[in-house]
Amino acid sequence: MNKLNASRDPARPEWLTEDAWPFPMHHLDCHGASVAYTDVGTGPTLVFVNVGMWSILWRDVIGRLSDGYRCITLDAPGCGLSEPARTKVDLVVAADAIDQVVRQLDLVDITLVVHDLGAPAALEAAARWPQRIAALTVINGFGWRPSGPMFRGMLATMGNPVTREIDALTGWLPRASATRFGVARNWNRATRKTYRHGLQRRQRRSFHRYMNAARHHDYTRIDTVARQLSDRPVLTIFGQRNDPLHFQPKWRERFPHATQITIPKGYHFPMCDNPDLVATTITQWHADHVLLSDL
Repeated sequence: MNKLNASRDPARPEWLTEDAWPFPMHHLDCHGASVAYTDVGTGPTLVFVNVGMWSILWRDVIGRLSDGYRCITLDAPGCGLSEPARTKVDLVVAADAIDQVVRQLDLVDITLVVHDLGAPAALEAAARWPQRIAALTVINGFGWRPSGPMFRGMLATMGNPVTREIDALTGWLPRASATRFGVARNWNRATRKTYRHGLQRRQRRSFHRYMNAARHHDYTRIDTVARQLSDRPVLTIFGQRNDPLHFQPKWRERFPHATQITIPKGYHFPMCDNPDLVATTITQWHADHVLLSDL
């Protein structure tokens, strides 16, 4: 089923039941650390990327799309089931992991589906092989140098070492995000518990380090690849109640042809708020704008 010469996960963690994550799990090596990924389904290739949280965010959308698409997602180094990077945590480390998955699976005609910090990390990786990218779907994410006091202030606050260590001690981030205003609008108690289990102290520290890294990253390659992808189909999906920095209009400025969808009553994780609508939207847009453009 997979082209990758890498071992399957020999021991799924006991706390990660097949109800919580009903897909096969695999690992590959990236700079001496094990990176967890999932590869399920057949059809056009969708690569799902979030950086800071972990792959369970994509579970319900992948479950709806994997009958007609090859769906691949990974945990960035230090996040979820992936081991910490042995170098400084930054967006290049996350991009290296994405690069390893894409190259070792020899993926082509990729539609990137990115969320939050997954957007700049995936674009950083895509700068190495823009010819492999067929299309881009952005869900509540950004792909440019942070500017302005609100944006940079948010990253500075979330990336601050004091904030990081308070979260490491108290676990406020997984508790706050595991609500109906975060990831858990449609999740039962068991799934919420699993989500929190994937955000232990080590993973929480990685989240805040990635936030700090996003503030200081060199966005030159990201700007370049965005221009190289200017002719590709682009879809943006944002929650109606969570775009305070007006990222969605900025995507339209960069990609005037972009298709833009707002999820009614959605927040920062629209793929969790309304997985049916998100999956249906991706399917219809992909059929109309990606598959037809190849004919």
